[in-house]
Amino acid sequence: METGGSSESPAEPKKGKTKTPRKPNESLLKQKSPAEFFAENKNIAGFDNPGKCLYTTVRELVENSLDSAESISELPLVEVTIEEIRKSQFNSMIGLVDRERVDEELYDDYETAKAREKRLAKEARAQETQAKNATLGKKVKEPSVSKGMKGRGEASFYKVTCKDNGRGMPHDDIPNMFGRVLSGTKYGLKQTRGKFGLGAKMALIWSKMSTGLPIEISSSMRGQNYTSFCRLDIDIQRNIPHIHVHEKRDNMNRWHGAEIQVVIEGNWTTYRSKILHYMRQMAVITPYAQFLFKFVSDTPEKNVTIRFARRTDVMPPVPLETKHHPSSVDLLLIKRLIAETSKQNLLQFLQHEFVNIPKAYAERLIGEMGPEFNPKMPVKSLTSQQIVRIHQLFRQAKFDDPSGDCLSPAGEYNLRLGIIKELHPDMVATYSGSAQVFEGHPFIVEAGVSVGGKDVKQGLNIFRFANRIPLLFEQGADVVTRTVLKRINWGSYKINHIQDRIGVFVSIVSTKIPFKGTGKEYIGDDITEISTAVKSAIQQCCIQLKSKIVKRMQAREQQERKRNLSISQMLQVLCMMF
Repeated sequence: METGGSSESPAEPKKGKTKTPRKPNESLLKQKSPAEFFAENKNIAGFDNPGKCLYTTVRELVENSLDSAESISELPLVEVTIEEIRKSQFNSMIGLVDRERVDEELYDDYETAKAREKRLAKEARAQETQAKNATLGKKVKEPSVSKGMKGRGEASFYKVTCKDNGRGMPHDDIPNMFGRVLSGTKYGLKQTRGKFGLGAKMALIWSKMSTGLPIEISSSMRGQNYTSFCRLDIDIQRNIPHIHVHEKRDNMNRWHGAEIQVVIEGNWTTYRSKILHYMRQMAVITPYAQFLFKFVSDTPEKNVTIRFARRTDVMPPVPLETKHHPSSVDLLLIKRLIAETSKQNLLQFLQHEFVNIPKAYAERLIGEMGPEFNPKMPVKSLTSQQIVRIHQLFRQAKFDDPSGDCLSPAGEYNLRLGIIKELHPDMVATYSGSAQVFEGHPFIVEAGVSVGGKDVKQGLNIFRFANRIPLLFEQGADVVTRTVLKRINWGSYKINHIQDRIGVFVSIVSTKIPFKGTGKEYIGDDITEISTAVKSAIQQCCIQLKSKIVKRMQAREQQERKRNLSISQMLQVLCMMF
């Protein structure tokens, strides 16, 4: 035993030292967790820069809140607060003592005395020019900010809080729901608001990268006498939650829902208009929800408080999970469905795992597959070649189009109310198309066109929605924008698209929105089925408006004739008198 023990230690290190060294050009095989991938490619999920990160964080939290409330048929009440945190406050939060600058030349905003003198002289000349222009009644431009004065600013950290009255989350599930990327409840086939299934997880990753502070979650479900409180961050490399606190607290008010608080780096100044625009458009497409938005700053004049009141109690139906249409599946999906199915034989599998395959049609399909297939054969015994045969037949055979019953459009009533509530137009028309199909996925296009209104610019103002969420970026390449600008003859509907203040609202819902681009911010113009449906929906609105405009024009002409007739009669009377 002693010799065995002594032979272990000296021999092994020597072997390790005589290993052949890795050549410089040899690559080492590495693996990345999903969290690590999205941390390194955060722009994919809409976290391009600090300003966009703040916007996307707000968007993800608001959409989670709406989904949560709608899932229990509760009229949504969503409160969003963005609190500005100065650098000194942030340092205090993390226990870092402020330090005065020692070597000024190290800093990006440093300027020499000569450069400062030159900048001040330039600013003085600009102010003098502005004063002259103001005296002459000319338009005064905002002064530009020099590089030396821009810096990074101290107000670059924000505490974002979102509270709702939704379903809440089971106590034990909270850590994985927030601290494990690509785990969630939205991976079935149904209409969802989420684009990537990341939700607040990406906000947590950005918090980890920019501030290092954990996220805080409070949650309670209906009927619970306790509130779950969890403070956690995420282990990026291992894609697992790192829990700081996870406990149950008294729920004295019987509140149900979730409250999420995260501290991130951001830029309110550059994305203020986008965030407010997003909230306003969300109020248009969800008039049955009530939103309270607050921006809190140390500088009182920068504070913002906006309440978007609920206009109706009518909610759209909850989107239903559906099964796959045979024409929309690929080989990988068929294999996954076979692995997960509880059905025993091929006939049952085709009938119950896909839509629009009744028993008689399933038997015909199996007969067409060849002699090696039969209805009673175990579905788990299918070979790779047989699965390829099934896939090929799915691509070639005829199937009825899927129903749109699983979809949840806003509805004409809600869309009209939302437009009236937020824009106060002179006229509005709405239209909801029937369900159509693209690559085996049903979709519905709804549209609204308004004329006049509050805060509406002259010309065409385009508002795009996908699965009832606003799309604010990459508008130029979108199918809605191109249809509005190039395919609608506005003049034929008595609408002046240059001088009139026109709002065009288009909402598309589907089990799979065909987004383009890495950020999924627009729907391409190369899908004939969708572009045709969008054009038709807008035209239907314009036809309604044309009728209203013509009636209004006729009424004005009639009033003008009456006025002219009255003047003529008065002149005749005066002539008779004199």
